[in-house]
Amino acid sequence: MPAAAFFDLDRTLISRSSSLALAGTFRKRGLIGRRQLAKAAVAQLAFVRFGAGQARVGQTADSAMSILRGVSVDVVREIAAEAWGEVLRPLVYREAVDRAAEHAARGERVFIASAALQEVVEEVSTQLGFDGAIASRAEIRDGTYTGRLERRLYGQAKADALEELAAERLLDLRSSTAYSDSHSDLPFLEAVGHPVAVNPDRELRRAARDRGWPVLCFEAKAFPAR
Repeated sequence: MPAAAFFDLDRTLISRSSSLALAGTFRKRGLIGRRQLAKAAVAQLAFVRFGAGQARVGQTADSAMSILRGVSVDVVREIAAEAWGEVLRPLVYREAVDRAAEHAARGERVFIASAALQEVVEEVSTQLGFDGAIASRAEIRDGTYTGRLERRLYGQAKADALEELAAERLLDLRSSTAYSDSHSDLPFLEAVGHPVAVNPDRELRRAARDRGWPVLCFEAKAFPAR
């Protein structure tokens, strides 16, 4: 069975929270107001400085989903595609792209595994030429979001989704590699044979040291803003 490489998205493949980075684009579309945009900006600063735990990004997932209640899935896909060039693409780490290319050159599949919204993560995966993505899935009825999450890829749920994907695609997880920045992804990292901590938060850095895992620092941007 072939091996694969799995990249967390926020602060691993890109330098910020993808969901918070898209707040400006949502504001332009009239989906959030000025106050919500300001809150997103503050949360973004906390996320960049302290990581997902301190910014409480995971804890606000349901609140964030309420913004999308009644919004068409196609509109969110359009927003993700629209935001790729100006918002998300400049955030991609060059080191992550290089690592992904190395894995692909060895015949390994490359995926994104993220707690961010599926439609957003799929756009990033497609634009980077990856083999696919697993992400949080929102509940959808008649082509619109209900405002609730159907599956939240956080903690153990992310590891479970990884194992489901491996069974579906016939991937060898023991020969596979996973990259993440957050201690919340310990089950995800432990699900593969080659876990790698990237720009780790304090708890993940400690865990990586105790387990003898590689620790990498991604800094350079693959596609600097013009």
